[in-house]
Amino acid sequence: MLAASLIAVASLLVGQAAAHGGVTSYIIDGTTYPGWQAFNTPTGQKSIGRPYSSYNPILTTSDATFACNNNGQASSGQLNAPVKPGSTITAKWGQWTHAEGPVIVYMAKCPGACSSANSGQLDWFKISELGLISGTLAKGSWGNGQIMAKLAYDVKIPNLPDGEYMIRHELLALHQANTPQFYPECAQLTLTGGSGSLPGTGYTVKFPGGYTMSDPGVLVDIYSASAPSITTYKVPGPAVWNGAAAAPQPTSQTQPATTVTTSTTVVAPQPTVPAGPTVPPYGQCGGIGYTGATQCASGTCTKVNDYYSQCL
Repeated sequence: MLAASLIAVASLLVGQAAAHGGVTSYIIDGTTYPGWQAFNTPTGQKSIGRPYSSYNPILTTSDATFACNNNGQASSGQLNAPVKPGSTITAKWGQWTHAEGPVIVYMAKCPGACSSANSGQLDWFKISELGLISGTLAKGSWGNGQIMAKLAYDVKIPNLPDGEYMIRHELLALHQANTPQFYPECAQLTLTGGSGSLPGTGYTVKFPGGYTMSDPGVLVDIYSASAPSITTYKVPGPAVWNGAAAAPQPTSQTQPATTVTTSTTVVAPQPTVPAGPTVPPYGQCGGIGYTGATQCASGTCTKVNDYYSQCL
């Protein structure tokens, strides 16, 4: 009887571990690159993915492994994948079974070679997020639900200076009341053909340190009495960086009053300038759940998928 009970408990624990997930490959501009294989021996693995040991979650925002689900170091067989501004990266999960919670994607520039960089010391900036798409906290459509359905998530590389970067895909599972589960995985990239500048400090965070356990988007109870009437959700972390701004834009802006003066000087007609904030080339300009600027500084806002449109 005792043996049977122990077997049942062991089976339950195995089932719980198997019910989570992690990124296992990447498709970049049509080329597939291997991600880390958590359940294979580390010996001999060659991957653009940083190593991680299992599909199990991180349960506290102060965990030392919070950046990339490991000790911050590269593997002995670490590779980099080539990218350029506008490249499409599709992260592919081996499995995922939690529908509630956001998808969050960050990048960080390494000070030199990424293989020598500790992921816990980098300045991470957010390039994409998908939280509560529709419905309510109690019964809604979430970014994690899209991962559950497709086991994939697309994101475009913004306009950045040349160099080596890390990209971090994070799933935050909210299916247990006030018990967030974090699933981050990272990969290394080499960017060429870039320009512009890195985001300002208002857009960057370090991991651990970028979230706290009391953040509104972290401490969530989707089974609370009020959850069926709540239709908004704040994804944790800084604002999504659109590729040009030096600091986060305020939620509302007041335009300064214009003083009109008379002059005898004849001024040539000026080109029309879009009113309000604009999105630079390769920045996000639309998609389901997107709430930022929608006017492109140049080019047109082009639909990539239902959840992401980009200035091209």
